[in-house]
Amino acid sequence: MSIIQNLPFEWLVGLRYTRAGRRSGRNSFISFISLISMAGIGLGVAALIVVLSVMNGFQKEVTDRMLSVLAHVEIFDARGAMPNWVAAAAEARRNPEVTGAAPFVETQGMLVRDDVLRPSIIRGVLPEQEPNVSDVASQVKRGSFNALQPGAYNIVLGIELARALRVNLGEKVTLALAQGQATPAGVLPRMRSFTVTGIFEAGHNEFDSALAFVHITDAEKLLRLDAPSGLRLRLVDMHRAPQVALDLKRSMSGDLIMRDWSKLNANWFAAVQTEKRMMFIILTLIIAVAAFNLVSTLVMTVTDKQADIAILRTLGASPRSIMKIFMIQGALVGILGTFCGVAGGVLVALNVDVIVPFIEHLLGVQFLSKDIYYISSVPSDLRWPDVCKIGGVAVVLAFLATIYPSWWAARVKPAEALRYE
Repeated sequence: MSIIQNLPFEWLVGLRYTRAGRRSGRNSFISFISLISMAGIGLGVAALIVVLSVMNGFQKEVTDRMLSVLAHVEIFDARGAMPNWVAAAAEARRNPEVTGAAPFVETQGMLVRDDVLRPSIIRGVLPEQEPNVSDVASQVKRGSFNALQPGAYNIVLGIELARALRVNLGEKVTLALAQGQATPAGVLPRMRSFTVTGIFEAGHNEFDSALAFVHITDAEKLLRLDAPSGLRLRLVDMHRAPQVALDLKRSMSGDLIMRDWSKLNANWFAAVQTEKRMMFIILTLIIAVAAFNLVSTLVMTVTDKQADIAILRTLGASPRSIMKIFMIQGALVGILGTFCGVAGGVLVALNVDVIVPFIEHLLGVQFLSKDIYYISSVPSDLRWPDVCKIGGVAVVLAFLATIYPSWWAARVKPAEALRYE
C-alpha cells in the first residue's frame, strides 16, 4: 500500500480510472468496452503464440523426419568418383563438429514390378556404416537392413514404394537405369533384378514413396563406377551445417564439392518461412484491431472525465501530466491484456498434445487423419523469442493507440469543461 501511495499522482489517477468502472455504476459501459479491448488483445496474443508454436512444431517434425534419411553434409569429388574416400572420411572426422561419415552412390531409376512402374532414387550404401549418418536401419519395419550384402543384389524399399509396387519381402523387382547399353536393336536401358529384403518407414512421403537402398558394391557395378560418388556426414548441430561445410571446404585436400541439407531443401524451408511471416502479419492485425479499440475507450473516458481534467488543471496539473494519466490508463489495459494472452497462449502451446486429443474425443473427429497425413498428431514447439516478440508488438500497439486520446485530453480547456457543471 505504501508503494502505491508513493507513486506520482499521474499513476494514482491513471490506476483509479482503470478500476473506476468496476466500482461505480456510472461508467460501467466504458469499463465494458475497456474489458472487451483487453480480452481482444489477449485472444490475439494467445492465438498468435499457439499458431506459431504449432507451425514451429510441424517444421521441426518434418525436418527431423527428413534428416533421419538425409545427411547433414554431402561431399563430392569434382572428378565424379572418390577412390580415396577412407582418407577423406578420416580427414572430415578431424573436424569436431563431424560425428560420422559414410560413403554412398546415388542415381535415379525406374523400379518395375509386373505392369507397375515407379520412378525412384537408388542409394548405394554400406549397411554397417550407414547408421553413422542416418536412422534408416532403425526405421526398417519388415526385414533387415543388414541383408544388403555385396553381390546379392538385395534392395530395401520405402513403405509407400513397396505398396505401390505391390511387393513383399522375398519378392523380385526390376531396376531399370537410364544409362543404357548399345545393342544391335539400339540403346536399351540397363536392367537388373533385385530381391526385396527390407521395407522402411521414415514418416516422410518424399522418401517413403521414392527411395530405395542397395549395397554400394552392387550400385557401383550397375553404374560402372570404380569408387563411391562421395561421402555423407552427420554433425553435432545440424543448424551449423552451412558453416561446417565451408570449414571442411577449406581444410580438406582435393577439388571437393560441399552440399548441406539446407540447400537440398531450400525451396521447402523458404516456403515455410514465408508462411510463418504471413501468419505473423495476419494475426498481428487481429491484435492491432483489439489494441485500437482502446482509442474509442479512451475517447469516451476523456469525454466522461472532462470535469475531472478541468479540476486537475486548475489545481496546477500540466497538459503533459493529463496526457500521461490517460496514456497510463490505456497502457495498463494493453499490458494486462498482453499478460493474459501470453499466459493463456503459453499454457495452450505447452499442452497441445493433451488439448487436441481431448477436443477430438469430445467432438468425435480427427483433425489429421492417419489415412491422409503422415503426421497424425498436432505438434507444438514453443520458442520464447517468438513469445517475447509477440508480447512486445502487442504492448507497442496498445501504447500507440493511447497517444491521440491522451493528446486530446491534454487540450481540454478548464473553463469550457466546467461551464455546465
